[in-house]
Amino acid sequence: MPPEPQQATPEAATAAAAAHRSESKPRWTERLHGLGPVIGLVLLCIAGTLLNGDFATLDNAMNVLTRTAFIGIIAVGMCFVIISGGIDLSVGSMAALIAGCVIMFINAMGPMFGSPLLAVVLGAVLAVALGAAFGLAHGLLITKGRIEPFIVTLGTLGIFRAYLTYFADGGALTLDNDLSDLYAPVYYASLLGIPVPVWVFLIVAVIGGLILNRTAYGRYVQAIGSNEQVARYAAVGVDGVKILTYVLLGVCVGIATLLYVPRLGSASPTTGLLWELEAIAAVIVGGTALKGGAGSITGTVIGAILLSVISNILNLTSIISVYLNAAVQGIVIIVVAFLQRGRR
Repeated sequence: MPPEPQQATPEAATAAAAAHRSESKPRWTERLHGLGPVIGLVLLCIAGTLLNGDFATLDNAMNVLTRTAFIGIIAVGMCFVIISGGIDLSVGSMAALIAGCVIMFINAMGPMFGSPLLAVVLGAVLAVALGAAFGLAHGLLITKGRIEPFIVTLGTLGIFRAYLTYFADGGALTLDNDLSDLYAPVYYASLLGIPVPVWVFLIVAVIGGLILNRTAYGRYVQAIGSNEQVARYAAVGVDGVKILTYVLLGVCVGIATLLYVPRLGSASPTTGLLWELEAIAAVIVGGTALKGGAGSITGTVIGAILLSVISNILNLTSIISVYLNAAVQGIVIIVVAFLQRGRR
């Protein structure tokens, strides 16, 4: 009788998926995919410098990185979701609702506690907790409810923004002036000449990279995206891993929202509009396979910066209307997805 096949392991599943990718494409092509975002960013920076001398200044660079921080942090979480074969269309609406809830909480608790600082700290905890709770709800609906991620997050996209509009009575929720002054350093302060949001973005990216590349969980995420059925045969807890990816994304949305609130001090039905487009674009432009199974946090960071540089160049040069920035990002997504066709 032929010997029984040995039970696969998660490491074997990941190795098999990687071997399949390396066999299906030449190694130099994979390297080109990895270097593409870097080359694109360098060329854009050269073009921006030639078109406008103000582009290459330190102040403009810090401005670009600060504006990148919000989307970049969300994109780090989105990278895990897309690598696992999922998607989340609700992150912009989620950020808007979290911002509104945090503002309402801080405004109410500040006078009650008698300590505005305590209210702000607890508001920060609330933001992360809400993000994790929303991500958990997504993960449970997708894994236990057996509903496609596209449908789940499309539904919550409308739910989150509708509730914010309801809480704001169609207007805007505004942070009280004294609390706003206390909260402002979260966005406007700097450390060693680098704005706080950039530091937070860097820390989140480093942690995300370590989790993806140096932990068993990161290998499981990639194995599931490469071939979910094989991962199940290899005894990977697919549902638990998927749920955790959405929780991580929700936490990233909460952190990004914390940094964004002091910028305007308010939340309205337009807050976070199209953030999901920008986050997904950053991940895809950074080289992550749209079908899942392959991607990197480093590429995602470069992709987020690249998109911000495009917007910055358009704003400085007035080549096209600033109102078409979203259209440019949409075109970039389509072009990169076209170039990735057939890539696994």
